[in-house]
Amino acid sequence: MKSIAGFMLLVALPFGAIAGNPQCDGTGNWATSMAFVHLKNAGLIHNDTTDFSKTKTVRIASEKIGKDLYRQVHDVTFTQKSGNVIEVITVNDASHQECSMGGVEVYVVSKKLGGLKD
Repeated sequence: MKSIAGFMLLVALPFGAIAGNPQCDGTGNWATSMAFVHLKNAGLIHNDTTDFSKTKTVRIASEKIGKDLYRQVHDVTFTQKSGNVIEVITVNDASHQECSMGGVEVYVVSKKLGGLKD
């Protein structure tokens, strides 16, 4: 009986993972990539001066807005080889199938007020 219960738990795990928020907060995902493109097109960042190994993306919000459709907000930080940091907030729609369910809004953070320092 224990083996049947264990098997059922293993079978149910993938479905439980789908029930949560889409995992689109990696540095190689849609929001981070599009943030870089927007910054590059604006002339604020360049491939040869960016230390991509220090890029950080943190999901700060995710809200279900439809059937398998979520609005996600990410804090993305790019570090230049000079040490200068460019931080943006991105907003985009994602699903469990695609992190790119639409365009990405990119807001450049020019100054942080209050709170903790990184």
